[in-house]
Amino acid sequence: MDYNERRNDRRDRDRGDRGDRGDRRNMGEQGDAARKLTAPQQTQCRFCRRQEDYVDYKDIETLQKLLTHRGKIYSRKRSGNCAGCQRKVKRAIKRARFMALLPFTA
Repeated sequence: MDYNERRNDRRDRDRGDRGDRGDRRNMGEQGDAARKLTAPQQTQCRFCRRQEDYVDYKDIETLQKLLTHRGKIYSRKRSGNCAGCQRKVKRAIKRARFMALLPFTA
């Protein structure tokens, strides 16, 4: 028995009848089917959907949804904004803070 035959024999014995590799593959297929049943992800941010060119710093209700309870700005990933709108939001929040409409910290 040469090296490759021993290696293949050992590999076959290691997999044995545990069946863990086959089970994981089957679960992956079921996971894909379950994933397809969920609602599709939103492709545009809330400002792009409304086709807003300007994020108003006086719209406190909208801006507060983009802040934590401590007054920090949520990240793009968390807020769902695109890069351009996130910059507009940042500018609007900073203007609102300067005008004392939003707190700098909580």
